[in-house]
Amino acid sequence: MSNRKRTQNQNVFKFKSSGELLSSTEKYKRDTSFEKLIGIKTPLSFGSGRDGIFAMHKSLKDQIKDNFINMLKTNRGQRLGNYSFGANLEGLAFELATDEIESDAINRINATISKFMPYITLNNFEAFTEHFDNSHVARVGIRVTYSIPNLGVANEQVEVILKVTG
Repeated sequence: MSNRKRTQNQNVFKFKSSGELLSSTEKYKRDTSFEKLIGIKTPLSFGSGRDGIFAMHKSLKDQIKDNFINMLKTNRGQRLGNYSFGANLEGLAFELATDEIESDAINRINATISKFMPYITLNNFEAFTEHFDNSHVARVGIRVTYSIPNLGVANEQVEVILKVTG
């Protein structure tokens, strides 16, 4: 009998120093249920808390807005591995004051949206040039108002500076 008890006791393992406490796993589940991490914010900045090394978007609306701004700022050939990505607006930056160029810009934005972000609906487009106190310096950019019908988002606006001239 005594040999039998020894073999039973020898097969019992104690892992006091391994794994996580049940309370810490429950805390992690609770924390993750409150806050979803969607994607990395641009421009890059350091994250805090659950973000990790980079700051993260926590709503789909904010992530789509960030992606839309990046698409408007990108010219064809700039995205590695995806040559056709981008609105390709840089070449129009100095000519946005005329109606013909504005319609060309709108067509470029529409074509890019229909290919890469078909869930966005454009509402309004406005090209602008802002002159500062110094007449030799100006900002050339666009303001686009859009909606995301599937998310119930209406009349969001983004402003993109295409060129600062001087």
